[in-house]
Amino acid sequence: MSLHNFLVKRIHKAWQHKGLLSALLLPLSCITKRFVERKRRYYQEHPEEIYTSHTPVIVVGNLIVGGAGKTPVTLALIDALRNHGYHPGVISRGYGVRIEKDAHTSAHSIEATYLGDEPSLIARETGAPVAAHPKRAQALQALNRQFPDVNVVIADDGLQHLQLGRQAQIIVQDERGLGNGRLLPAGPLRDLPSQLQHADLIVTQQTGTDVSTSPEYIQGVPHVTMQLWPSAFRHLETGQCITPDEALALFDGKTVSAVAAIGQPQRFFAMLRKFGVNPRSPLSLPDHYDYSYSPFGKIDADFILITPKDAVKCKKFADKRIWITEVSALFSRADWYAPLLEMLQRH
Repeated sequence: MSLHNFLVKRIHKAWQHKGLLSALLLPLSCITKRFVERKRRYYQEHPEEIYTSHTPVIVVGNLIVGGAGKTPVTLALIDALRNHGYHPGVISRGYGVRIEKDAHTSAHSIEATYLGDEPSLIARETGAPVAAHPKRAQALQALNRQFPDVNVVIADDGLQHLQLGRQAQIIVQDERGLGNGRLLPAGPLRDLPSQLQHADLIVTQQTGTDVSTSPEYIQGVPHVTMQLWPSAFRHLETGQCITPDEALALFDGKTVSAVAAIGQPQRFFAMLRKFGVNPRSPLSLPDHYDYSYSPFGKIDADFILITPKDAVKCKKFADKRIWITEVSALFSRADWYAPLLEMLQRH
């Protein structure tokens, strides 16, 4: 484990408790709290500064730092909305890409170097129109202008972007919940814990428990749990796609490793172990790692498994050992998106 990953793991563990480190950092968290409260108060007092489109917006975000599962929820929501006759589009920040005046849209390119890794993944996986800009209002304007058929917009990670008007909010969390309940840096929260009550739906990603057993409400808000599970394995170089059972047979008796550059890479490795593949010496890389050079050359394994988010930046590497682990989101209720459909019908 690298020093970076070791420190990240220790920090997240410390954030689960109100220990000495958290207490020492609490004065800085008070500064964060004042900033967050001032920002919210500003937009409450100046609603004219909030950009609201004719297209309803559903924000998918999280209160806690680190990967909580926003993009899998966004992908599943796109499918659900399409199945009910909607034409969804997606706006995102475009993390890791330099975007200046004009928003970048999938009408021009779906490459990760242009849209960012997560927007690129969404565009590739779903074919949905995507626009990226650090100012979500500008992304929304570009999406509406270039894709007039879009009649509902999903903001992938925009909970704290208060300039963006929204009709509904999904808060995604994982088994960490709210951690110790404190704001950064004394805790893992980047927004006030009270914002949980303002969600229209809470989704909790779980790794080791049954998604069928979970509370239906958290603080009065509809709640579902989600589990990610391998649905297929796709060869990075050739595009060959095999079923999970075929993959288990292919990997049997071979050495398998795994690489992940996501918010919580250990969750990906834990899913593989539960599936039946025990990756040897898995490699955790920083979230949004740019893959400017190949990290695979030093890995001694017959097969290397990566995430779809990593795959959009790894096609350039000619390594026949790499397979993409496609995943599906399994929810505790088949109609998990019902509160959002109700909102759209009211709108």
